[in-house]
Amino acid sequence: MTGRPYRAAGPVTDHGLDDRVPFLARLDHADRIALLALGRRLHYPVRSTVLREGEPSDHVLIVLHGWLKVTAAAENGYEALLALRGPGDIIGESAALSGRPRAATVTALEQVEATVVDRTTFTAYLKRAPMVSMQLLALSTDRLRAADHHRLKFAALSVSERLSDLLLELARTHGRRTEEGIVISVPLSQQELAGSVGASREAVARLLKSLRDRGIVVTSRRSLVIARPDLLRRPGRIS
Repeated sequence: MTGRPYRAAGPVTDHGLDDRVPFLARLDHADRIALLALGRRLHYPVRSTVLREGEPSDHVLIVLHGWLKVTAAAENGYEALLALRGPGDIIGESAALSGRPRAATVTALEQVEATVVDRTTFTAYLKRAPMVSMQLLALSTDRLRAADHHRLKFAALSVSERLSDLLLELARTHGRRTEEGIVISVPLSQQELAGSVGASREAVARLLKSLRDRGIVVTSRRSLVIARPDLLRRPGRIS
């Protein structure tokens, strides 16, 4: 699977996984060129750890191609999927600006190409580029709003409803239409789906089996196809 170039600017919303305008798309052409020129390009193989929770913060990454998952681990070992980051996104900026250790682990879901900018260079650039700083602040605000909505959804919906909403959101933001249905282009395991909806892998496996039995989804080891998204939108979507 190959990564897509960073997405063009569009409407900013706060109601979905990875549903916001990526950082590069918020900047004008000159600022994008100047920012990318500050760093060096690196490639990360599939499933490699790009940033690790708890480690010191000495650089930020600007994703050019490929998708990554952002996760955090609880004391009991449970891993929560916090976000997906893709082309045009910036990663690690909060820890770099605060000087605190990384708050989450970032893992490549596919081959990833990114520009890496060291912390000192990045912060110095922000001081002389106020419009870029404002766009970074706007991005942080949008991510906080999305996190607030995510917490509200956890409180208001059942696990089955959260899984239905997640699958619909993935279809909208990462879906590719085929004759069989909507193929989710980002490879997520059952454990990763469970980490996104705050459930156990076993619970998600049971719900996916129910969806398969009803012909709503088709799953394999590393792929998921939503054959009947219309049924996911109905009340009581997963029994």
